[in-house]
Amino acid sequence: MIRSYILSAVRSAVVPRNGAFSHLTLHDLAKPVVMECIRRSGIGVNDIDEIIVGNALGAGGNPARLISLSAGLGEHVGGLTIDRQCCSGLDAINLANAMIKSGSARIVIVGGVESYSRRPLRLQTFHDGRPPIVYDRPPFTPWPERDPDMAHAANELAKSLNISRQAQDAWAMESHRKAQDSHARMASEIVPIEGVTRDVFTRNLSEKTCARMSPNVGSITPANTSVAADAAAFCIVASHDVAKSMRGKSVEIISGQTIGGQPDCPGIAPIAAIQQVLTDGNLQPHEIDVAEIMEAYAAQAIACVSQTGLNKDLTNLGGGSLARGHPIGASGAINAVRLYHELIDAGGNGIAAIAAAGGLGTALLLRA
Repeated sequence: MIRSYILSAVRSAVVPRNGAFSHLTLHDLAKPVVMECIRRSGIGVNDIDEIIVGNALGAGGNPARLISLSAGLGEHVGGLTIDRQCCSGLDAINLANAMIKSGSARIVIVGGVESYSRRPLRLQTFHDGRPPIVYDRPPFTPWPERDPDMAHAANELAKSLNISRQAQDAWAMESHRKAQDSHARMASEIVPIEGVTRDVFTRNLSEKTCARMSPNVGSITPANTSVAADAAAFCIVASHDVAKSMRGKSVEIISGQTIGGQPDCPGIAPIAAIQQVLTDGNLQPHEIDVAEIMEAYAAQAIACVSQTGLNKDLTNLGGGSLARGHPIGASGAINAVRLYHELIDAGGNGIAAIAAAGGLGTALLLRA
């Protein structure tokens, strides 16, 4: 069986909406990250078979092709853009893994890019000639009563599992603390863009600050919710024979899964995907040495860790999206980049996982 490996993995810093990246197009934001990823891997640009890019807010136009042309890849590289909302960046890696293992490609650039700052306006049109109406997000289920606002869904999850606001705030404070402590060691994975070399949202989040926050809904507050952000993250995925010929360190992709769950409870959808990749790798939760679990909401991360038996002390060692921000289509790829670097440093087995609206969960199992 053909095996697949991540040869290199880098990202931009994560910058909240309307910050330093707000003037950049998707391809301008992604280009330096893609180019650095290629440089570190030692792969020639003419050897790349495909680029797959997760993007959720760009409203079509195939950003992957624009990124490919902008970064100077061969014109033979077609470019594929995928949208599975928050899962998109991690799904891009899983799709590349499947291409490599099927033999349809040997080298694929994969990742995600998102600009909340530059996202286009969306308009719903009507057949009867009524004026179009601006909307913020599309429906994620065909049933309005099972398509909750994400904050409301997180609050219902917290209530159902008895996750208090204090527990959510404590998770958020710890996320910021770990991110602050990791700025120096995370510098090597971040490609400087517009002079930004670190995740700028990270701060000394105190219990007092958390307590002052007015709730968005129930126990969900701005302190325990990720902010909208801009970022890009990419990896090179290649076959075993390619990886063996390269001088750099690589990490093997053991398994990747996307599994659907309850549409109205998206926060726990990654649990089934995590359990499946553990089964695929013949592993128990205690055998996972590091995990990168999405923190769109603290309640979601707490639920996924506790319900799968992962060790919270080995989760999000450099902080999570609560301390960085949530650039939707890039967030899963950022988790994979973080996981790659943690495993390159320490070795072992690692899991990255993320949820998406509509009740979707994606997980990736890596081994160094």
